[in-house]
Amino acid sequence: MIRDDSQEREEQEGKEQQERREQERRKRRRRPRRRRRRRNPRAIPVLIALVLVLIVGGSMAIRMLYERYAPSKELADTGEYFNLSGAQDMAVLFDDELLEDKAMFMDGKVYLHVDTVYDKLNSRFYWDEAENTYLYALPTELVSVGVGSSEYSIAKTKHSEGYVILRTDGNEAYVALDYIKKYTCFTYEYWEDPNRVQIFTEFGDKDVVTAQKKAPVRFQAGIKSPILTTVDKGSTMYVLEEPTDIGNWTKVLTKDGYIGYTQNKKLSSVSQEKLEEPEFTEPEYTSITRDHKINLAWHQVTNPDANDQVLSQIANTKGLNVISPTWFSLADTDGNISSLASASYVNYVHQQGLEVWGLVSNFNKDVSTHDTLRKTSSRQRLVNQLIAAAIQYELDGINVDIEAIPEEAGKAFIEFVRELSIMCRINGIVLSVDNYVPTASSGHYFRGEQGVFADYVIIMGYDEHYAGGDEVGSVASYDFVEKGIQMTLEEVPKEKVINGIPFYTRFWRTDENGEISSEALGMDKADEKARNNEVEPVWDETTHQYYIELEYEGSIYRMWMEEERSIEEKMTLIKQYDLAGVAAWKLGLERPAVWDVILKYVN
Repeated sequence: MIRDDSQEREEQEGKEQQERREQERRKRRRRPRRRRRRRNPRAIPVLIALVLVLIVGGSMAIRMLYERYAPSKELADTGEYFNLSGAQDMAVLFDDELLEDKAMFMDGKVYLHVDTVYDKLNSRFYWDEAENTYLYALPTELVSVGVGSSEYSIAKTKHSEGYVILRTDGNEAYVALDYIKKYTCFTYEYWEDPNRVQIFTEFGDKDVVTAQKKAPVRFQAGIKSPILTTVDKGSTMYVLEEPTDIGNWTKVLTKDGYIGYTQNKKLSSVSQEKLEEPEFTEPEYTSITRDHKINLAWHQVTNPDANDQVLSQIANTKGLNVISPTWFSLADTDGNISSLASASYVNYVHQQGLEVWGLVSNFNKDVSTHDTLRKTSSRQRLVNQLIAAAIQYELDGINVDIEAIPEEAGKAFIEFVRELSIMCRINGIVLSVDNYVPTASSGHYFRGEQGVFADYVIIMGYDEHYAGGDEVGSVASYDFVEKGIQMTLEEVPKEKVINGIPFYTRFWRTDENGEISSEALGMDKADEKARNNEVEPVWDETTHQYYIELEYEGSIYRMWMEEERSIEEKMTLIKQYDLAGVAAWKLGLERPAVWDVILKYVN
């Protein structure tokens, strides 16, 4: 059978179609079968909530990051910062310090507490709380003002101000800054709301920085610390602590009285600005000084008859130019004195070419030194009686021997020295003051202030070990004396310092129970003790004195001796430190040869 071409083509096309259908079936078998899902209508709100949570959480995170790293805009409570509790309270900024002390602001005037004036501005002002009087000692006049008054007195002349000078608030006393400025070098400026005053006492070039843009001054160094104030661009501030790259903050004092911190990036580099010192002339406290070294000896006078012994007391001396008899003593707390002064004594001593410096002491145990000196009325009575006696008996000087001063009496004691110096200066009377060797507990003797007002400051360079003490030892070892000189010279100029030396020795006994007792001996008596006990004194290189020790009937006896060689060791110190002279306690305990030794160093 013969087939034509068309039939063959149809058969071929049929086969191809069948193959394509077979391929399609295989592909369908290989494809995963899709399952129809049914939509859950409750899923939509969940999705929406999830989105909202993400949005809120993101916002909170952003906010937390902002709050953590963004600068705080919180303003500090300035009343709390300055610790102001009343409408009249005023904060005090003193140089670069915010004080705890508060001032008062009344009737447009700034009043500083008298203690703040004393501690910070001028310790020469004296507040007499017993008699409500405020005092200031000038070289030849005493300035005084009473509470509630606009008048003050210089000597007996009254002066008036247009404001109340001194106010009290309960037991506290406040004085107007304008009044203090009359006698003190400082500047001040004050502001209200909140009340604050800035006082400057240190002048010259100051480190300053300038705000490069408006800048907050914060309480502490940190962007989260509250803002005390904001300074404008171009404002200068005093630098209190050098800016550092590490901290990125500078501690500053603004020109309107805020102490705080500013970021370095907002400040210029440190430059200098001069704070001008106001015109002020310090009063000159002149002194009466001799053009020779002082060679003084104290003469102990305990009764009128002892005055008659002055002839024998000075007969064997050489080079002595001042004698100081122990004539005057505090008699009561009203400022009266007891006196053993003798005109014939002074007349005789003057004929021998010696000066007489009458000594006043506080050895009357029945009279309180504090109660006597703390009141202006009793202090002035004491001054007036001493000056009257000095004039009456033609004394050349007054020697103040006020000892065992309690700390609470220190301010009153130095005020007494100031007030006495005024009258001595007016009348040409030399004023000298006796002092212990300085110790940490004797700062209230105010040696530095004595060095301003007194003509001579005498170191009692002895009683290193004393009767009634719990140790035996030298009365005045070399190191003890030198230390006393060195420490005194830290406060008092050398031309005013006289060193006191002892003419006596202590003979110590320590019994079998450890009890200590002693007796004071003059030079000859001390030698006699050594001879009688057949003990040869040995030179002690530590104390620069001869030393003896012996044992008798269970007790140990010791003595560090004062004699020509030990005295010369002390005199070399006086020469080495170029002091104003020497003073010796007391006449009658020395050997004549000692005066030859002294004369070599104070001629």
